[in-house]
Amino acid sequence: MWGTFLLYLAFGGLAGLLSGLFGIGGGVVIVPFLAWHFAAHGFTPDAIMIMAVATSLATIVVTSVSAVYAHHRLGAVEWPMVGRLAPGILAGSVLGSIVADRLPVQMFKLILGVFLLFVGGRMLLAAEVGGQRNLRPGAVLLSFAGIVIGGVSAILGIGGGTLSVPLLVKCRFSIRSAVAISSACGFPIAIAGSVSYVVLGWNHPSLPAESFGYIYLPAFAGIVTSSFLFAPIGARLAHRLPTARLKRIFALVVLAVGSKLLWQAARPLI
Repeated sequence: MWGTFLLYLAFGGLAGLLSGLFGIGGGVVIVPFLAWHFAAHGFTPDAIMIMAVATSLATIVVTSVSAVYAHHRLGAVEWPMVGRLAPGILAGSVLGSIVADRLPVQMFKLILGVFLLFVGGRMLLAAEVGGQRNLRPGAVLLSFAGIVIGGVSAILGIGGGTLSVPLLVKCRFSIRSAVAISSACGFPIAIAGSVSYVVLGWNHPSLPAESFGYIYLPAFAGIVTSSFLFAPIGARLAHRLPTARLKRIFALVVLAVGSKLLWQAARPLI
């Protein structure tokens, strides 16, 4: 029991650090860890992935608050942009949760994995050569972007930074501001997604007794305990690292996420 809780604490700390540093919510490490952990403990196979995603989103509710507060104190959060993205993000998160509860996502993971490899490659090259075109998106484009970010994040249990940070960098925001805005956008993603997964998993017959909808409460408690403490550390690091280096590191993280998704999509075919 204590060994399991220590694992939750370790991955929660890593998730919090990533959330503050890159605005990605930590789901890129929490979801695969929980999927492995739930499978090893004999959870119902059909519920493993959606429980991992739902629990990850629930932890991001707490982690994002800690990370956003740290970024806000450093004056990096552009709240008007958060407000313009939030409505689409909320709608997309609810839709994404419904899709995840009903449809297989292998092809989606394949397409998204390819997209993230493209985005990460472009950001890595931009960090090296120091130039990229700027966008000035209107309300319609931002609403659509918010729906996509929220939907993808709810399906994969992530904070949305792998999509929102590259978009915001294209919109002339510095990498530090982009990470801060992404952290703030992670909160509505997590709230809408978590509530949706609680409703969708309510009274599900094959879930463990410690579940709240699709959220597994013991894992949630352990992860948020340490992620809440480590998120501000990541936020402070984001403001101390050189911009080019931070962009390069973020690009490598995006490439890693894309590669992971491609591997998950290909596994059933091997």
